[in-house]
Amino acid sequence: MGDYMIYMILTAVMSGIGMLVSARLKSKFNHYSQIPLSNGMTGGDVAKAMLRHYGIHDVQVVPVSGMLTDHYNPANKTVNLSEGVFASNSVAAAAVAAHECGHAVQHATSYAWLQMRSKNCTSSEYCGWNATMVVHDSTGCFWDEFESNYIVGDDCSFYGNPCI
Repeated sequence: MGDYMIYMILTAVMSGIGMLVSARLKSKFNHYSQIPLSNGMTGGDVAKAMLRHYGIHDVQVVPVSGMLTDHYNPANKTVNLSEGVFASNSVAAAAVAAHECGHAVQHATSYAWLQMRSKNCTSSEYCGWNATMVVHDSTGCFWDEFESNYIVGDDCSFYGNPCI
């Protein structure tokens, strides 16, 4: 068996694992989307409260279109929450909002791993290949063709040119 065949088998296995993880994530998200927070806060409210709690006043929380398209953009200091997360008062929305704000907290506190990812993702020239799937938080940094900047995010859809 040649190197190419081993590569193809590993790619198929990793793709299968990625699809299983993605399906499980969506299933859990759908389940916890049905359970409201007892305090009635929306995902947008949770994000803003968390940023206030950590004394971060230069990051905006904004709604974006799509499902599970949530991400933190350190270039323009925005926590971008999908419309469903931004407006929902569910446990899932609160968890997603808190997760994305965690990236903003990492950025504000100069978290070493985030700094390393940012340094490694300074130009698309250094990213030698395109990909259709980025494993969640393997580096967390990839080029967003739609916004033309680097983002830290968690969407496992096509973004191209991941910096890994």
